Amino acid sequence: MKEYYDVIIVGTGAAGLYCALNLPERKNILMITKKEADQSDSFLAQGGICMLRGEDDYEDYFEDTMRAGHYENNKKAVDLMLRSSNSIIRDLLTREVDFERNEKGDLEFTREGAHSQPRILFHEDITGKEITSKLLAQAQARENIEIVEYMTMVDLISADNICGGVVAMDEQDEIYEIRAPYVVLACGGLGGLYKNSTNFPHITGDALGIAMKHGILLENIDYIQIHPTTLYSKKPGRRFLISESVRGEGAYLYDKNGQRFTNELQPRDLLSQAIFSQMEKQDTEFVWEDMRPLGESTIMKHFPNIFSRCLEEGFDVRKEPIPVVPAQHYFMGGIKVNLGSRTSMQGLYACGETSCNGVHGKNRLASNSLLESLVFARRAADDILFGKKPEPCQAGAVDRKAYEDRESLMAGYRTVILNEIERMKKNHE
Repeated sequence: MKEYYDVIIVGTGAAGLYCALNLPERKNILMITKKEADQSDSFLAQGGICMLRGEDDYEDYFEDTMRAGHYENNKKAVDLMLRSSNSIIRDLLTREVDFERNEKGDLEFTREGAHSQPRILFHEDITGKEITSKLLAQAQARENIEIVEYMTMVDLISADNICGGVVAMDEQDEIYEIRAPYVVLACGGLGGLYKNSTNFPHITGDALGIAMKHGILLENIDYIQIHPTTLYSKKPGRRFLISESVRGEGAYLYDKNGQRFTNELQPRDLLSQAIFSQMEKQDTEFVWEDMRPLGESTIMKHFPNIFSRCLEEGFDVRKEPIPVVPAQHYFMGGIKVNLGSRTSMQGLYACGETSCNGVHGKNRLASNSLLESLVFARRAADDILFGKKPEPCQAGAVDRKAYEDRESLMAGYRTVILNEIERMKKNHE
């Protein structure tokens, strides 16, 4: 790892990798990640990635996204995402991402909750892994991209609201000052702050606390999505998600008496509320999800990972319902960015779940996350190449003593984030 790069990208999920791959090979790029490179939430995405299915679908797709987001979405950002979706998918196909196809060889589409029609491409029930692993392999093969694992960003280097790099620490608490005229924050959401979450536990929203320290604008950080269906377990750790596609393909939800109690295809927040209400009414810790209506062929072809994981927990989804419960899943707020993924600090960009460009509004529509990440990661790369250049950062050497107690430092960031979430919740009430 050198002291100077053209671009530093924090995070090795879909957003960070796609940004790096959309920058030319003449740029020296450093990517850092807190754990191993494949331990980002992008690898966990099950359902799929949306694609606009022609002009006849535009109004429906736009309305589906807006309705799910309670009409708090940034319309320009939604339009940009929809209009960019076909070029993103074409590019993924050239990168040998393998989406499901029908007998004629055409792309196969599935439907999920709150979608008016099927428009979601998928690879079994591990779409995120299929996309992100292909991007990671390509980034690892590029000589101009250096990926450093077990390296945690603990601060930004900045002066006069101009970013000049990052301060990072390795597992041995050695401190690194790494300089670059461009920094891209693509370090995921904040699920690690919650007891029950589908996210990796090390993804704790560090970038938000660091942004607050530097006065960088945030937006809607209390907009936190609960996924309605995760596999119920008393074991500690990350919750296993039962994909939205399962209900989109026809699975039912039952109460403790085996009775359906709600519309399974509602937006996620409304369905989560319905499940919580039913659990409270009947004093239960979960409800039941029944995949048997899908038929064994669909289960084994479309959801082999879910089938295997449930079998490990003692449930055969071909023959019986499984217990499910809502859990924290996704973060709609974040570091405020424009349509070029620029933050309020010169030279600093954010994309993916770390950022808030307004696409999702108050509640994300199923399978818009991977698409949004890729669209605005490419926008960040384009802006770095063709946008207005930041002024040189005049920051001097960092005070290394300020970073010697990493645990206290990171705990402080987490406390600041949680306090700000509570403050914004009260403002929105």
